[in-house]
Amino acid sequence: MLQDSAGGLGALALSWLISQSSMGSEGRAAPAHNLLAKQPHFAPKAKRVVFIFLGGGPSQMDLLDPKPMLTKYHGESIPFSVTQRSLTGSTKLMASPFKFQKYGQSGIEVSELLPGLSKVVDDIAVIRSGVTTRIDHGEALLLTHTGRPLSGFPSMGAWVSYGLGSENENLPAYVAIPDTTPVKTHSATSAGWLPPVYQGTPFHITGSPIHDLQRPESTSAKEQGQYLELTQMLNRQHQESRPSLADLDARVQNFELAARMQVEAIQKVDLSTESVATKKLYGLDNRITEKFGKQCLIARRLLESGVRFVHLIRNDWDHHSNLNNLLTKSTQETDQPVAALVQDLKRRGLLDDTLVIWAGEFGRLPVVQGLDGRDHNPFGYTFWMAGGGIRGGTIYGATDEFGYRTVENPVTVADFHATVLHLLGLDHRRVTYEFEGRDESLTGVENAEVIHDILA
Repeated sequence: MLQDSAGGLGALALSWLISQSSMGSEGRAAPAHNLLAKQPHFAPKAKRVVFIFLGGGPSQMDLLDPKPMLTKYHGESIPFSVTQRSLTGSTKLMASPFKFQKYGQSGIEVSELLPGLSKVVDDIAVIRSGVTTRIDHGEALLLTHTGRPLSGFPSMGAWVSYGLGSENENLPAYVAIPDTTPVKTHSATSAGWLPPVYQGTPFHITGSPIHDLQRPESTSAKEQGQYLELTQMLNRQHQESRPSLADLDARVQNFELAARMQVEAIQKVDLSTESVATKKLYGLDNRITEKFGKQCLIARRLLESGVRFVHLIRNDWDHHSNLNNLLTKSTQETDQPVAALVQDLKRRGLLDDTLVIWAGEFGRLPVVQGLDGRDHNPFGYTFWMAGGGIRGGTIYGATDEFGYRTVENPVTVADFHATVLHLLGLDHRRVTYEFEGRDESLTGVENAEVIHDILA
């Protein structure tokens, strides 16, 4: 119809409309690697992810995997050999100092340290059979995030951004909210050798979410616009003779994204519009829970605004001593905000298509370290998932009677990654990127299986 109308002018209009589908916001051809929303391989259960990472390794037998045998044989030697980091490590079993109780219709046992989680236990799937191949933090953290125990590989959030893009052009596809300086968490949020446009963008929970994002008061909006236009013109001229440099491509896109973020990103960390009841739900009225409560509440605001992957990073779960006090402190600061996030997503109708992940890089040993601590345990640990296609009120896998080693349905890091991608409608074998002459993926050459038994 357009071709036959207005003496051919309609054909021009049609070609312009078609070209816009592959154009950026200013009418230029979209870069080969961009954050435009992409179609998944099949119908997804989840559209977005929030990954709550507890760096250090939560103690499974003190939180979500109770072991009565530890109480029965407390102080006695474990009846088999235990692999641990110290060649002269203790073999004496240590009972959990915390009580467990069954909650919800599912009757899942939860530690007294997690009263908030006990209220949403029917929404979560507890995986008690996580296994990894690394016993030290650095390598295990990298493996959990990138599928490799080496630095330089893309994180899971970067792969998700690469595979699906963003649903909001005014915000990054992948946002990381660490409780420490972003430099210390760079390896967990890096795009590696993927185009840098897919790497995690660190957000702060107070003030401007990104350093130097706000326009200086001495510069008018018009002046800033002119400066950006000139800068981008020079960037593109520089890029034309260097089309293979992905860093230049990402720099151009980041300038444009930053300009769009000046309004919306700042709004997302401004919690003044939230109700008093919502702030109380997340624990913003309590100095103990306030910091992580803000991280979780901002995560919810970003998720409902179209951010594809939100990464909350908390690095204080490495309890080699004083377990009773330090684990209590870690859970007191995070339990209420995490439960509030699940509850808030659910009441807003977002939990059904938002995948919530709670995990560390490994667990802890059943034997005592020092006077009252626990050392690293990669052979059997617990994590949980909720929402986004997960069958709530589920327990999957099991460790032995002391909580040392997985004995039923082991879940590898590759299985975990494959399951996350599957819930987002992505086949982990098809989300690939050519690097050094071969097609790389998040799961690599590992044998990865989707955990279908925890899916709704």
